[in-house]
Amino acid sequence: MLSRAGAASALTLAAVGATAILPGAAPAADASSVSTAALWIAASKAGSPYQWGATGPYRFDCSGLTQYAFKRAGKQLPRTAEEQYNRTHHIPASARQMGDLVFFHGRGGVYHVGIYAGDGVIWHAPKTGSVVRRERIWSKNVSYGRVNG
Repeated sequence: MLSRAGAASALTLAAVGATAILPGAAPAADASSVSTAALWIAASKAGSPYQWGATGPYRFDCSGLTQYAFKRAGKQLPRTAEEQYNRTHHIPASARQMGDLVFFHGRGGVYHVGIYAGDGVIWHAPKTGSVVRRERIWSKNVSYGRVNG
């Protein structure tokens, strides 16, 4: 019988369609492999508490989660959502793929970021008092960015 962590990992892999990432293995060079790995890593942090300014491995804010996930997948991202937006290749919604970053825009610029999980949902660290979770995109005021491999 699988442990809870093992079952959650197996379900996460099945949900994102990823293959297992071997510890110590060299990260794949292409963007889709890096992004898929980052998505899997973010999903593995489900239930981790939100904390403003936290970058993991046990607590996260939104950009801390994306930075952590991509770093573990082999790609460096800047610290804030705005900086991550400025560093990614912007793509139309029609071209979005699992593992792309989803940026939420407001009056002051980019205020939130998550990792696209397909079917209009993201993995993200929402706000104080919440936890890392999978959630439907709630705004039309979003843009998408692809992290180059």
